[in-house]
Formats: sequence, C-alpha cells, structure tokens
Amino acid sequence: MPDSLLVVSAHAGDFVWRAGGAIALTTSRGGRATVVCLTYGERGESARAWREGHTLDEVKAIRRDEAEKAARELGAHIEFLDAGDYPLRPSDEITDRLVRAYRETRPTVVVTHPPHDPYNADHPAAARMALEARILAQAAGYPAPGDPLGAPPVFFFEPHQPEQSGFVPQVLLDITPVFETKTKAMHALPAQQHMWDYYTDLATRRGVQLRRNAGPNLGFPTDTRAEAYMRYYPQVATELA
Repeated sequence: MPDSLLVVSAHAGDFVWRAGGAIALTTSRGGRATVVCLTYGERGESARAWREGHTLDEVKAIRRDEAEKAARELGAHIEFLDAGDYPLRPSDEITDRLVRAYRETRPTVVVTHPPHDPYNADHPAAARMALEARILAQAAGYPAPGDPLGAPPVFFFEPHQPEQSGFVPQVLLDITPVFETKTKAMHALPAQQHMWDYYTDLATRRGVQLRRNAGPNLGFPTDTRAEAYMRYYPQVATELA
C-alpha cells in the first residue's frame, strides 16, 4: 500500500518551508500526503497583508488561498482548523479533531514541529497536540470514528532557529528530485516572500551536509538539496545501517 504522510502544521506556511520536500516525495511516489493546518497564520505571519490594510477575514482568505495553491503544487490534501494563532491555545477540541485526522488518514509517518521553540509559542503548542492526539488515536476506548491507530513514527521538521530550539539534525532527506516542486509551492506563498531565499539557501546547506555524511561512493550530485529532521521515538531495526 502507498505510504500515508500526515503533517500537522501550526500555520498556513509552515508545512511548505519545512516539509515541502518530504510531502512532494511522498506524492511523487504514489503515496498520500495530508496537511492539517491548525491556523491560517493570520495574526502573526501575515504582516504584508496587514500593511496593505486588509481586515482579519480578508487576511484569513488570502492565507487560505495561498496554502491551498501550495498544497496543490505538492500534491497534498489540506485541511484547516481555523483555531486562531498568536496565540494558538491547546484545547481538547483541537486535539480531538487531530485524533480524527489520524484515524482517517492512517499515517505511516507523522511530521510536525519540534516541542521547543522560544521564538514562536504556537509551534510547540501544535507539537504537543499532535503528539497527544497520536497517543489518543491508539486507544481502543477513545470515542472517535475508526479503528485504533498503530504507532507511526514521528519526525520533527527543522524550526527557523534550530540552534535555539534544541534541534539536532538526525535525518537528512534528499529532496533534489522534487526541489523544483517545493520551490513552486514556496512561491505560492507571497505573503511570506522573505522566506523564499532563506529556505532555498537552507536546502543547499543541508544538501552539502547530506553529501558529506553519505560518503563519496553514493554519487550524490553537487547540487543536492535536502531537508533536516529529528526522530521522536526510537527507530526499530533488525540491523544497524
């Protein structure tokens, strides 16, 4: 069966900058990718729209349209919870909706924010709810439709300030085959145009690190692009590799 990737994103752009390559790889290989955006990033990550004089509802509509276009570029299904950002407050209602997303999509891999980010409290709030929902989705007695979930591995994508967030790259994912697709998705988010160059440069730097860690015999090209991830739960293996 094709893989099912579930991405829990605090804001409308987070999934593109930090996991767009993983999403595009999944869908390009016949898998299914589902993005759950908890908020539109309307208050804290839409400064351009506010400077242009838009109302709150207009800002939400702008960001929703951008995120939908980006998701289409990546081949992903996207769902918005409109939970409100800056601040995003954890709640039983949001967690329950995530439980339902887990049971509906049956993810083989989950990707979300790391649990610590001193620059944006919305990100760890999203991570806490994503992790709690994964636990609840496994409980046979939890009152949500669908069968109890297995135990999909969880990966944290790279935050904007990795050093301050305790982020240590443990997985370097080669996204070279789909980097053009990720670039198109990034360009579908003009509300955060200042991020385009940053995440293009970051993919290049992580690509250099991927090549150095892979060794010379695997033949990665000099223009390799990569995304960095951390694992939350132990990797299960039958051999060390």
